[in-house]
Amino acid sequence: MDDDSNLGYFFLGLGVGVAVGLLFAPKPGHETRRMIRDKAADSGDYLKRQTSDLRNQASDLVDKSKDALAKHRESISSAVEAGKQAYREAVTGGD
Repeated sequence: MDDDSNLGYFFLGLGVGVAVGLLFAPKPGHETRRMIRDKAADSGDYLKRQTSDLRNQASDLVDKSKDALAKHRESISSAVEAGKQAYREAVTGGD
């Protein structure tokens, strides 16, 4: 999780660096403002894609966890039933 946090800080720093670089660029104001708007829109699209990917990954993880839990539940139920049967056989003397 720490790597994700560091990656976020990297992109934040990258965005701030690009914005500062654009503000001091030797271009007319309207071109610089257009470039900033374009970069902001690109960043918004990137964040939307990343959010969607993260949501899909979380959904997949939940589904896999549910499947694993169901399998373990079946295994435990089988083991409990086998234990009960062995107990019954031991108590009744194997009849």
